[in-house]
Amino acid sequence: MTAPGAGPSGEDALIARYFKPLATDPGAFGLLDDAAILKPSRDDLVLKTDAIVEGVHFLSDDPPETVARKALRRNLSDLAAKGAAPAGFLLTLALREADEAWLTPFARGLGEDARQYGCPLLGGETVSTPGPIMVSISAFGHVPPGSIVHRSGARPGDRIAVTGTIGDAALGLDIIRGGAVASVLADNAGAREMLVGRYRVPQPRNSLAKAVRDHASAAIDVSDGLAGDLAKLCAASGVSAAIDVASIPLSAAAAAVLARGSVGIEALVSGGDDYEILCAIPESRFDAFAEAAELAGVAVSSIGIVISGASEPKFLDAQGRNVPLAHLAYSHF
Repeated sequence: MTAPGAGPSGEDALIARYFKPLATDPGAFGLLDDAAILKPSRDDLVLKTDAIVEGVHFLSDDPPETVARKALRRNLSDLAAKGAAPAGFLLTLALREADEAWLTPFARGLGEDARQYGCPLLGGETVSTPGPIMVSISAFGHVPPGSIVHRSGARPGDRIAVTGTIGDAALGLDIIRGGAVASVLADNAGAREMLVGRYRVPQPRNSLAKAVRDHASAAIDVSDGLAGDLAKLCAASGVSAAIDVASIPLSAAAAAVLARGSVGIEALVSGGDDYEILCAIPESRFDAFAEAAELAGVAVSSIGIVISGASEPKFLDAQGRNVPLAHLAYSHF
């Protein structure tokens, strides 16, 4: 994240001012070198990278500290779904200008989350761009040897479980854009604030990583939408699933909007940006998993079952009828 040379460049000064204070791990060398060290251990190293782009993953007027938190927490969510504990991250930041008013809260939010989740900055790169701001993070985690939880591994009879609530982030984005949800909740400022917060600042379930590692046969983080990510897990495992739509956990705000008919269930299960953990749990392990989740302070809901076959997962209403979904997930292309 630094450039060699006789004197400090504008990039070096930017790094020293905003990001050196975040590089607390000795292996980062104070961001004075061109590389960092992660000390070897007996654990397996888990690698993850994710990028967010202005106008695609965040809006130009989103608070900078929420942009930083979202960039890091997306990666932390993936580590949690693998059963991994965070170890550190690299940051690549493409900026139109070195704007102090933007960089100061961005670095503050990033640093607070790095400390909260035990995931220190190790290095990276800063570049200028004429286009939108881009934040790319490569995160590293660790798991005991051979214990990473894959998308594959789900077997017929496993329970399908999901953490937290589904669909809040999609509704939050609709509110920011002045859509129908904003009108429905016009007299409920608390609900609007909660939903917007769920869009801007994900809540990765890292406290549940060990329980996922100990009990799940397969897992994935819900980033592109519950329906689409479930389909990915099933495809990787060579199975299908039957989901009870009424069991999908919704916040009070999302349930109210759904009841009013302002959005349908498809918008909630395909909207993306939930950053919850979706996992398959063998029936014999589910009670232990639920107990571990309770101890970790994470709500978990059983929403269906893994079934044999290669068809798309089925979403069923209270009468057991199929609920057709024309759109399963967010896709960039």
